[in-house]
Amino acid sequence: MEVVTHFVNDTVEFYKWSLTIADKRVQSWPMMASPIPTLAISCLYLIFLWAGPRFMQDRQPYTLRKTLIVYNFSMVVLNFYIAKELLIGSRAAGYSYLCQPVNYSNDVNEVRIASALWWYYISKGVEFLDTVFFILRKKFNQVSFLHVYHHCTMFILWWIGIKWVPGGQSFFGATINSSIHVAMYGYYGLAALGPMMQKYLWWKKYLTIIQMIQFHVTIGHAGHSLYTGCPFPCWMQWALIAYAVTFIILFANFYYHAYRRKPSAFQKESKLVANGTSAVTNGHSKVEEVQSNGKKQRKGRAKKE
Repeated sequence: MEVVTHFVNDTVEFYKWSLTIADKRVQSWPMMASPIPTLAISCLYLIFLWAGPRFMQDRQPYTLRKTLIVYNFSMVVLNFYIAKELLIGSRAAGYSYLCQPVNYSNDVNEVRIASALWWYYISKGVEFLDTVFFILRKKFNQVSFLHVYHHCTMFILWWIGIKWVPGGQSFFGATINSSIHVAMYGYYGLAALGPMMQKYLWWKKYLTIIQMIQFHVTIGHAGHSLYTGCPFPCWMQWALIAYAVTFIILFANFYYHAYRRKPSAFQKESKLVANGTSAVTNGHSKVEEVQSNGKKQRKGRAKKE
């Protein structure tokens, strides 16, 4: 018990010390004074992951078609705004794409970049709705470990990023990721419009490829900074590398199972009989096969929004 007490006290003291080197500019911004709101929302997300499927177990799935169209295209607008602000702000501030320390001044361009990064952090909280919609539509197989790991950790880790390093090289990964999310949510929005869009959505697997390239670029960028001694916090660079490695492993596993693994004879026969269609989903999970012939289905129609 004494060991636990010492550990808790040391953790509290370390946190208090870390606040002395936090960015004072973001102290009064929404959600930034304390980690409690971010942790509380993340805990509610995990609770919903447990309670949601149980709540929907004996209920018909919701379609949420209009909701998904509005949500996905709203996310396109939000991520486009973030990418635009980061690009314009970094260009105006004369940022280097290879090594850029954090400037904690109140320069208008630095504050603009910090503000865009704050919106990026907020967007990761909004993305929890991806999972909520899956569960309400009873697409439980889409809520994979990769999906949950990605959504839950990004929100928490970017609170840390905004609290201590809302600028400098932090802009690099956020710019790339928000740009990719413009294409990703654009795809989801088009897919939500209905079957008539399927013939235009042949490029779904390339979204996963682009995301994997993103993680390799992130590792290379952080590694270059460490090698050249760039005056950006080393702890942030090493954490970024370790985090990106986990995503490469998880995304590679997803890509293999979704696009490269040869289907079994039964799966091929079922696909031919059912004439099913596949759709990439919000999050990063397995491809969903919609089969209708020869399968036992639940009676009744899906609930409308």
